[in-house]
Amino acid sequence: MEKNSLVNVRFSEILTWTVYPGVMAIGLMIYFGLKSHGINVFLSSYVATIIAGVGLITFFELVLPYRKEWLPSRSDVGTDLLFMILVQVLLPYLLSILSVSFLIGFINKNHWNLSAFWPHNYPIWIQILIMILSGDFFRYWLHRAAHTWIWLWRFHAVHHSVHNLYWLNLGRFHPLDRALQLFCDSLPFIFLSVSKEVVVLYTVIYSIKGFFQHCNVDVKLGWLNYIISGPELHRWHHSIKIHESNNNYGNFTIIWDILFGTYFLPKERKVSQLGLLNRNYPMSFLKQIQAPFIKGIDKEQFS
Repeated sequence: MEKNSLVNVRFSEILTWTVYPGVMAIGLMIYFGLKSHGINVFLSSYVATIIAGVGLITFFELVLPYRKEWLPSRSDVGTDLLFMILVQVLLPYLLSILSVSFLIGFINKNHWNLSAFWPHNYPIWIQILIMILSGDFFRYWLHRAAHTWIWLWRFHAVHHSVHNLYWLNLGRFHPLDRALQLFCDSLPFIFLSVSKEVVVLYTVIYSIKGFFQHCNVDVKLGWLNYIISGPELHRWHHSIKIHESNNNYGNFTIIWDILFGTYFLPKERKVSQLGLLNRNYPMSFLKQIQAPFIKGIDKEQFS
């Protein structure tokens, strides 16, 4: 092997181990740097997430792809962008407003002091850890139920319809599926009056981690695969083989999968095909919104 080729191979190997912590660190540095200069925490979080989570991960998908054949087509990008804007950005915002308007008003009317149940005086990193573990506990069981109960699976199948993974199709969820997720891992913290500083920092970490979970970047996490639900684990969750995909339900952490027996990471092989057994499942935005209401469209999953 020529010297330049050998250097390139070694550099690529180094990148596979450093991309994940490096991008996460850059995102956090951008957030804290902007915040320290008096920039609004919400704006700081958006800038950090866009630069690190969107910009850098897109760059590494091009220069360090896990599989070149997973690079998306224009139609894939267009559909996933629509899901990202409508389901991942606007829907949570709308549900948050509705929750504040109705549920919190109801809580206050009955003089329920739910904020007393949250450790507001704990260090910010401890509060974020509590958010991760508690939110992911409920998400784990919801996710597992979505692969077990057919009436939930019909909506969750939209997310599993993709035939390749890249960061943007993280957002491909049916709105009803996404709404249930929000009631498990986001809205409870609004009711508990968790401070905006904690929520915003959690969101930065959560977003960048989420983009990585679906990324088409050749990432290796080593021992972190026993803590973080990263791309090496999540690819198996999207396998076309049901006995492989009915594992690795963790959204942020993989700890609950380890405890409840659904951890799956073969060492000797790579995941093969991704997606649903029904290879004719509709892929456009409007048809995927309608798909859960079409009887039998995904019955093969439970045959």
